[in-house]
Amino acid sequence: MIFLPLHKNKTSLMEKFSRLLSLFLVLFIYDIIYTSKIVQADDDFIQKTCKNTQYFDLCISSLKSNPSSSQSDLKGLATIMVNVGIANASDIYAYLSSQQLSSSRSGTNMKMVYQLCASKYSYANDSLKYSLQDLSLEDYDYASIHVMAAADYPNACRNAFKRYRGLSYPRELKVREDGFKHICAVVLGIVDQLYSINNRS
Repeated sequence: MIFLPLHKNKTSLMEKFSRLLSLFLVLFIYDIIYTSKIVQADDDFIQKTCKNTQYFDLCISSLKSNPSSSQSDLKGLATIMVNVGIANASDIYAYLSSQQLSSSRSGTNMKMVYQLCASKYSYANDSLKYSLQDLSLEDYDYASIHVMAAADYPNACRNAFKRYRGLSYPRELKVREDGFKHICAVVLGIVDQLYSINNRS
């Protein structure tokens, strides 16, 4: 019986394994480099977009908090910011509703004002939802109108406090109002960019 030497087979297997490993490493390194370029490009796009809004830092932090922003076009970024506004308006509505319940002991006027304010932020929420529909239809004029309407509703809330003697506008509510209006301003800045691009095409 003749026994064939095994070292040739072992060498052949090692060569194949080495080639596969080398190929894997090349693909792995390419993937890292390619992905890093894409992420850098997306960061640049977000930065460029936010530079054309009124509140750069708010724009950056809001967009980067959403993972889908890195893969979004300009309309996608606008949609993300509108949803940030909707969530914010909902949060303020919940706050006002809780204040309305706790203000029962403070008198009828205070309760009425909180009720009115809650309704105004509910309307603001609805206006932003309408702007989402406008964005999907690429109707940027109406999108701007609905966002501006959303930003204007809190004014009625603040003015309601002025109508009743002895009622002062709560600092907590003022901070929340300013935050909401700043979000709307960022949305308008992005929608304006969409409008400009759409008019050039």
